Amino acid sequence: MMTAPTTTEPARARAVLSNQDFKLLQDAVLYYLKAHEDDPISSKYSALYHRLGSAIRR
Repeated sequence: MMTAPTTTEPARARAVLSNQDFKLLQDAVLYYLKAHEDDPISSKYSALYHRLGSAIRR
Protein backbone atom coordinates (compact mmCIF):
# COMPACT_ATOMS: atom_id res chain seq x y z
CA MET A 1 0.00 0.00 0.00
CA MET A 2 1.38 3.40 -1.00
CA THR A 3 0.71 6.56 0.96
CA ALA A 4 0.52 10.00 -0.59
CA PRO A 5 3.43 12.26 0.28
CA THR A 6 2.54 14.91 2.79
CA THR A 7 3.40 18.47 2.01
CA THR A 8 3.95 20.90 4.79
CA GLU A 9 3.58 24.60 4.40
CA PRO A 10 6.49 26.74 5.51
CA ALA A 11 6.13 28.29 8.93
CA ARG A 12 4.74 31.79 8.94
CA ALA A 13 7.45 34.45 9.00
CA ARG A 14 7.80 36.30 12.26
CA ALA A 15 8.77 39.94 12.57
CA VAL A 16 12.42 40.39 13.47
CA LEU A 17 12.08 43.97 14.70
CA SER A 18 9.30 45.49 16.76
CA ASN A 19 7.88 48.98 16.34
CA GLN A 20 9.88 50.00 19.39
CA ASP A 21 13.05 48.76 17.69
CA PHE A 22 12.35 50.96 14.67
CA LYS A 23 11.90 53.97 16.96
CA LEU A 24 15.18 53.22 18.75
CA LEU A 25 17.00 52.88 15.44
CA GLN A 26 15.46 56.12 14.20
CA ASP A 27 16.61 57.92 17.36
CA ALA A 28 20.13 56.54 16.93
CA VAL A 29 20.27 57.66 13.30
CA LEU A 30 19.03 61.12 14.30
CA TYR A 31 21.78 61.34 16.93
CA TYR A 32 24.33 60.40 14.26
CA LEU A 33 22.92 62.99 11.84
CA LYS A 34 23.20 65.78 14.40
CA ALA A 35 26.80 64.83 15.21
CA HIS A 36 27.90 64.46 11.56
CA GLU A 37 25.98 67.15 9.68
CA ASP A 38 28.91 67.98 7.39
CA ASP A 39 29.69 64.39 6.44
CA PRO A 40 28.91 63.68 2.75
CA ILE A 41 27.33 60.33 3.63
CA SER A 42 24.82 62.03 5.96
CA SER A 43 22.31 62.26 3.08
CA LYS A 44 22.10 58.46 3.08
CA TYR A 45 21.51 58.47 6.83
CA SER A 46 18.85 61.12 6.37
CA ALA A 47 17.03 58.88 3.88
CA LEU A 48 17.32 55.97 6.32
CA TYR A 49 15.89 58.15 9.09
CA HIS A 50 12.83 58.93 6.97
CA ARG A 51 12.36 55.30 5.90
CA LEU A 52 12.44 54.21 9.53
CA GLY A 53 9.81 56.84 10.29
CA SER A 54 7.52 55.47 7.61
CA ALA A 55 8.03 51.94 8.95
CA ILE A 56 6.91 53.08 12.42
CA ARG A 57 3.64 54.49 11.05
CA ARG A 58 2.59 51.20 9.44
